[in-house]
Amino acid sequence: MGTKRVTLAMTGASGAQYALRLLECLVKAEVEVFFMISQAAQLVVATETNLTLPPKPQALEIFLTEHYGARPGQIRVFGKQDWMAPVASGSGAPSAMVVCPCSTGSLSAIATGASNNLIERAADVALKERRKLILVPREAPYSTVHLENMLKLSQMGAVILPASPGFYHQPASVEDLIDFVVARILNQLDIPQELLARWGEELEQRAD
Repeated sequence: MGTKRVTLAMTGASGAQYALRLLECLVKAEVEVFFMISQAAQLVVATETNLTLPPKPQALEIFLTEHYGARPGQIRVFGKQDWMAPVASGSGAPSAMVVCPCSTGSLSAIATGASNNLIERAADVALKERRKLILVPREAPYSTVHLENMLKLSQMGAVILPASPGFYHQPASVEDLIDFVVARILNQLDIPQELLARWGEELEQRAD
């Protein structure tokens, strides 16, 4: 079996920590990552974390590779207008894509097939090829428009996975809450993870 590949896109909603932790976990799992980030998401990262990401794709690729200890070529970064990127075509895109966090603007664009930039096009490819598309919205409250877009995308086969951490695992830190959501994403990608025990396993561990 070949190396697993995943497309990860960050858009301009709060919750940059979810995507950065997911990227870290994908690298550790030896997954190849095709990475994209919107300009708005760049601003969110600067606001919510201590990281300052380089704006240019090539510099960002070098930065992420070094920051997460990825092997050369494991993380590939594409710009918003890089229409020759593999993710723009059904013949080249990975079998799964995650938009995390997914802004409601991106949610709307994906639901209507706008494809105004590479993130939207990559999501459109995932839908048309019937591949796994996981959207991680972080908004509160949801408007009727947001809910209608989520329903439409769910009916098209996308997985709507809101950044809504649970508390049954008794989180002791913000990092535990982040890991809860990231673990759910990894489970959807069928990538082994040890961040959070699956339901039943948790009860068995407590019984021991």
